Amino acid sequence: MREKLALRIGADWTRNRAGKMGNTDTKLHFRKAVIQLTTRTQPVEASDDAFWDQFWVDASTTVQDVFALVPAAEIRAVREESPSNLATLCYKAVERLVQGADSGCPSDRERRIILNCTRLLIRILPYIFEDADWRGFFWSTVPGAGRAGRLDEDGDDEARPLAELLLLAVADLLFCPDFTVQSHKTNSADTAESVRSMDSCEYIWEAGVGFAQSPPLNYIHDVNRTELLKLLLTCFSEAMYLPPSSDKKNLNPWVAFFCSIENRHTLPLFTSLLNVVCAYDPVGHGIPYNHLLFSDYREQLVEQAIQILIVTLEHEGGSGSGATLRALDPTTPSAADDEQEPPGPDNLFVNYLSRIHREEDLSFILKGLARLLNNPLVQTYLPRSTKKIHFHQELLILFWKFCDFNKKFLFFVLKSSDVLDMLVPILFYLNDARADQARVGLMHIGVFILLLLSGERNFGVRLNKPYTLRVPMDIPVFTGNHADLLIVIFHKVISGGHQRLQPLFDCLLTIIVNISPYLKSLSMVAANKLLHLLEAFTTPWFLFSTPHNHHLAFFLLEVFNNIIQYQFDGNCNLVYAIIRKRNVFHQLANLPSDAASIQKTLQKKKSGMARTNSTMNESMEGSRPAVPAEPGTLKTSLEATPGIDKITEKSQVSEDGTLVTVLHPDRPQTPVDDGVTGGASDTKNLERNHEVGHTESETSRSRLSSVSSSATWSANPDWVLSWKAKLPLQTIMRLLQVLVPQVEKICIDKGLTDESEILKFLQHGTLVGLLPIPHPILIRKYQANAGTAMWFRTYVWGVIYLRNVDPPIWYDTDIRLFEIQRI
Repeated sequence: MREKLALRIGADWTRNRAGKMGNTDTKLHFRKAVIQLTTRTQPVEASDDAFWDQFWVDASTTVQDVFALVPAAEIRAVREESPSNLATLCYKAVERLVQGADSGCPSDRERRIILNCTRLLIRILPYIFEDADWRGFFWSTVPGAGRAGRLDEDGDDEARPLAELLLLAVADLLFCPDFTVQSHKTNSADTAESVRSMDSCEYIWEAGVGFAQSPPLNYIHDVNRTELLKLLLTCFSEAMYLPPSSDKKNLNPWVAFFCSIENRHTLPLFTSLLNVVCAYDPVGHGIPYNHLLFSDYREQLVEQAIQILIVTLEHEGGSGSGATLRALDPTTPSAADDEQEPPGPDNLFVNYLSRIHREEDLSFILKGLARLLNNPLVQTYLPRSTKKIHFHQELLILFWKFCDFNKKFLFFVLKSSDVLDMLVPILFYLNDARADQARVGLMHIGVFILLLLSGERNFGVRLNKPYTLRVPMDIPVFTGNHADLLIVIFHKVISGGHQRLQPLFDCLLTIIVNISPYLKSLSMVAANKLLHLLEAFTTPWFLFSTPHNHHLAFFLLEVFNNIIQYQFDGNCNLVYAIIRKRNVFHQLANLPSDAASIQKTLQKKKSGMARTNSTMNESMEGSRPAVPAEPGTLKTSLEATPGIDKITEKSQVSEDGTLVTVLHPDRPQTPVDDGVTGGASDTKNLERNHEVGHTESETSRSRLSSVSSSATWSANPDWVLSWKAKLPLQTIMRLLQVLVPQVEKICIDKGLTDESEILKFLQHGTLVGLLPIPHPILIRKYQANAGTAMWFRTYVWGVIYLRNVDPPIWYDTDIRLFEIQRI
């Protein structure tokens, strides 16, 4: 018995050893073939199958092997010295993918060829894209060939450009039975015949939107899907090699074609990607430490799926092949007048997303996104016992796109308290990332989402729900509602974040302005934070130091006015805080405006923002402070964001609750529209950033003019008087005039020293008939423009660049969309 066991172990060892040696041999052959590409003096003929087969038929390589065995320097050498060899290599690899899609990959050998070709193209494509002369190679067509949506009658598929052949082959392979989906056939011989004719809607990868059955999990299918999606992402990444441009005609031809009617798999592929993401549960059955015991191949698929979604969901004009042609040549006429133009966006992924309307589908999407976003916040008694996902930035971008493209989804999110399941993780990430320069983009996307939501009345109303969760955050302990949480964290971001967040201050305060008319009861902690912000933003030095800082004071005064006029009854804490800090309002009303006082103030050079570390406030148990990025951390640059006046549209709330767009608003109470800044440029926030000495290199292109204009500007009496006269202080001054004597009298008469008695008095007080006529509620709704579209494009691709490190697909290539920097 013992001898038999020894023989069996020996045989297994010999077999494994032989397998490893065989694997080493194939890598050697593969490496030799790579060297031959550059060293052969004559181009290798396309018909020399014995040579080309070394790359995919004989090879047994992982994607990591391919990246190690095909160095960047050698790809560039082939591109420069043997261009015909590189062209033939790409052509032959695509040809193999097309053959595999046609045959249905019935054998293991054919599947291995497909994966080897996929890995090789992932490695090579970035070096094609970085060279402007090569960029059109994949889009070259045979002279006289048509671009019909169907194959020619003689089956001449070669008439298509190489890019289209590649994209259609990958789409077919993503629904290839027994390779990427479960076969419904009992006889494998039927597979090849059925691949072209099969209805891929029956093979959607996961139950959810538009599909009820949940196919059995198959990790091999997940791995194969992941590799093919990685190739798709690499194809779409041509956008990274073009400089930033806000020109709407600057389409991505790969995305335009893939999401057009030319691709017969758009619907099942969109639903597969969406359902895989929204159905994913990283915790599973909740067994502690299960993620350390088992590999989770589904997570890798989910990450690639969500990255494909956020890249393809770009709302651009144009249809099908017409959109692709315009992407390649912006002078191509638009097909907008074509009678046969399908309704809705021509990008079918955007089209399908915008048309999702069933309540169960909307609920499935919202619950899925909320579950994943809340995953890092989950607390357990056993440290690190549950899996933590790392694709929260992609989730936020996807949520943003859903809210932006599908108004039914936005209204569904806001019609119940489910929106708070999205709010809490967003606030968590804002608080956690505030000190980290590498996560400025995360801060922006979180703030943009809240700005979009705050434009809807229901969002402000939902914030009145008590906050009972105890997610450990580095913020003061408080008892209150979700509005309190939002204000406390915004205060933390403004007072404790790094200075590159200053361009976001306008957005943060706009969000508070938008929700303020609906806040029924602020806690004392939140009320004090608002007053502290006003105190900081109204110091004379801060007001006089840049042309636009006074806007922040206007925003905060608008917040106080909204709450006093519309929610006075429940906000005794805020009223008490205003009374205690009444000197701030008096000082602002009496702000000196003569030249001598202005110069004296500016010469003091005191800190413009009264920064406080929150050591005086006890933070939540289990929380950790926000920390800066580790030295050496990679970050990608971002485009400049337009000013708040460019990304919002003012709407006035009418008596019946509907919003009416304000085309010519009265200027006195609208700080960003006051007469001083009439036509404020998109770079106004950047000017402020320059003033505090933190000009970011990535926006140098758009800052050159603003820096020079800001450097020559200085505060003068006329400028101060022009906006000081418009400060909306009447309501607050009237409140102080009425209540301060009453509070002082009750304190003297009753000998009160306890603020709870004063709060009780204020709670039962009234200002009916004593305040000025209530002003109309003004809401600033997010409005997309070319500047924000460009910002999103650079942010999305920056996230994807940094998240794909194994293998490092785009590392050390000539990226032009953004800069890669080390902190």
